[in-house]
Amino acid sequence: MPAPSESSLAESVCAPPAPQKTFFLVLAAISFCHLLNDMVQSLIVAIYPNLQRSLHLTLAQFGLISLTYQITASLLQPFVGIYTDQRPQPFSLSVGMGFSLSGMIVLSRAASFEMLLLGGALVGVGSSIFHPESSRIARLASGGQHGLAQSLFQLGGNGGSSLGPLLAALIVTPYGQTSVAWFAPAALLGILILLRIGKWYKSHIASKGASAKHEAKRPGNMSRRTVWLSLSVLIALMFSKFFYLASLSNYYTFYLIKKFGVSVATSQRYLFVFLAATAVGTILGGPIGDRFGRRLVIWFSILGVLPFTLLLPHLNLLWTAIISVPIGLILASAFSAIVVYAQDLLPGRVGMVSGIFFGLAFGLGGIGAAALGWLADRTSVEHVYQLCAYLPAIGFFAVLLPNFKKEHA
Repeated sequence: MPAPSESSLAESVCAPPAPQKTFFLVLAAISFCHLLNDMVQSLIVAIYPNLQRSLHLTLAQFGLISLTYQITASLLQPFVGIYTDQRPQPFSLSVGMGFSLSGMIVLSRAASFEMLLLGGALVGVGSSIFHPESSRIARLASGGQHGLAQSLFQLGGNGGSSLGPLLAALIVTPYGQTSVAWFAPAALLGILILLRIGKWYKSHIASKGASAKHEAKRPGNMSRRTVWLSLSVLIALMFSKFFYLASLSNYYTFYLIKKFGVSVATSQRYLFVFLAATAVGTILGGPIGDRFGRRLVIWFSILGVLPFTLLLPHLNLLWTAIISVPIGLILASAFSAIVVYAQDLLPGRVGMVSGIFFGLAFGLGGIGAAALGWLADRTSVEHVYQLCAYLPAIGFFAVLLPNFKKEHA
């Protein structure tokens, strides 16, 4: 029997397996590796207060570190996705985790601003390799439940992002910058698991199915103009979401320390509360989108958070912590729905779409971190939160998205 051609392999990757078969063990494994990957990433931001004391960096320099890491990831991810759409790379995920491991070791030993930039760049390269292919694996293992699979995948990432500040408060703050290297065994564990996932992936990329034709058509036979308009709206919503998230994930600890006088460890615990809420919100968005339509989830998750963001800058410490929970819950439900909605708009381009939107997530977050850090140095971190409170109003543009539910084969 002749071996399948390279092009047929690429086409079959984009098609999910039979709807009745969802590989939950694979989804759990790739989600756990996403947790490990994003936990390593979140340590970069979580150790900022320690670095400020030891290296006396400005907020603008911290913004540049975030920008370097996130831009490195965002610029490479679409190219990785385009390449793997044509030539799937089952074992590239382990290579990506290896880059993240190298970046973590560099960060633990960095004694200068330039070395911190290098460490951030290495972690960014690891992320650029990891996300497009792992998102494709989640779709391949979904059994047609694309929103649920993407939410489970994102749950791991948000869970890792929320664990980073907590672990930093428990380990890095008392033991110093060098203790970042203590997390190396977690990255090594991720490499081993990803090798096993790579074997599963390799055995399934050539699987056949009637869903290949199903993936090759745009939903509702939409015109090219409608597709590009929809993608433009999704990008605008991503801007709103990730600029606001940049203000919280990068400067929330500084905001709490300056406005309420809390300790570094206490501020990191409050950041953990917010990030944990985003992890919970992530798991809700996908299944609700599968059931009721992704447009509804996108509309509510961006615009629905506006009343809470407008209140946040005017509250005391207790209510700031309380309000951060619905902000995280509502805002986090958008990303899984946005990614799957875009994948449905451009069937057969799962890697490219995942690379673009994960890349946008990192790129917009990095630009937001740098811009908001620059603004905070020249005004105040409180002013940044008052300004960013209006960003979710961009959610009104969601009315332009066509309303469709992708039918499963």
